[in-house]
Amino acid sequence: MKKLQVKQTAQANLPTKYGNFQISIFKSNIDDRNQVVLTKGKILKEPVLVRMHSKCITGDTFASLKCDCGEQLDLSLKKIAKSGGVLLYLNQEGRDIGLENKIKAYALQDQGMDTVEANVGLGLPQDARDYSIAILILKYLKIRKINLITNNPDKVIQLEEGGIDVIKRTPLEVKSNKYNKSYLQIKKKKMGHQLKIK
Repeated sequence: MKKLQVKQTAQANLPTKYGNFQISIFKSNIDDRNQVVLTKGKILKEPVLVRMHSKCITGDTFASLKCDCGEQLDLSLKKIAKSGGVLLYLNQEGRDIGLENKIKAYALQDQGMDTVEANVGLGLPQDARDYSIAILILKYLKIRKINLITNNPDKVIQLEEGGIDVIKRTPLEVKSNKYNKSYLQIKKKKMGHQLKIK
């Protein structure tokens, strides 16, 4: 089995409504997926503010109300734009089950299953994400100590096990709506996310 490695393949300036970022593309030696990294400001001191955001075309691009992904991305970019930091936009659609399977899972949710039950009903893990590539990208950027924007304890565990010191965790909770309330409750109850929602 190949040892996972990453390399930066492209880089440019990216002016956005949040401010000016630098955008970089990273690829691994095991697949052809693009991993996108946005950096704001020079990384001069640690802990660095970091958001690891999994790609969500339905939430990030089409503003779906079934999840909180688009709003989380928006808030993360605002935080990073304000104080500097890094956003890793990871190519892990649907908790890394892929877009087609994610839409199949949506159909099962329309029939009454929750997000975990839908994934399992398709014979898939409830969360297939592995953050090894994110760890290697952070190390490539010479970042070892971070302030992680997340509600997900699994991210903290995987980063710590990979040699990234999570000095601080910054919560990222958005207001629920009638379409995503049960989704957020399942995140809390079945997946251990640190959320205030009841």
